Amino acid sequence: MTDARTRDAARVIVLDEDDRVLLLRYDEGHIFWAVPGGALEPGETHAAAAVREIHEELGLEHAPIGPQLAIRTSTHPIFGEQVKQVEKYFIARVRSEQVRPDEATQTDDIRAWRWWDLDELAHTDQTVYPIGLADLIARYLTEGTPADPVSLPA
Repeated sequence: MTDARTRDAARVIVLDEDDRVLLLRYDEGHIFWAVPGGALEPGETHAAAAVREIHEELGLEHAPIGPQLAIRTSTHPIFGEQVKQVEKYFIARVRSEQVRPDEATQTDDIRAWRWWDLDELAHTDQTVYPIGLADLIARYLTEGTPADPVSLPA
């Protein structure tokens, strides 16, 4: 068996003025919710990829990307290929009306966009990635940016 190739990705935890998080719904054989983001392009930094991805997926212009909060490594199929994806999670604070999915340029099979409050996120029976997202956001809101990025489960 061949080792999976590594794919670097940037993900963005988008919080609005009411501390709600924006999640995107996908159906890739199973339905799940996730924060926006995707693979880095050649020569691109994680922060630059984060800005590009939320523009492409959310229609957000000039969104301020904050510090990295977490990292996650997961091996899973992407377009039929097993890939070891290394994701860095950044925070972005926006006003909810700044998000304009109708102006998104690359929706990557996104089926829905939705704001979730932390209580709803913590108690949902739906699949949400990354695992531990509600706890990560709650800690960020009460304690601020961690000294070192939190390692999230795969």
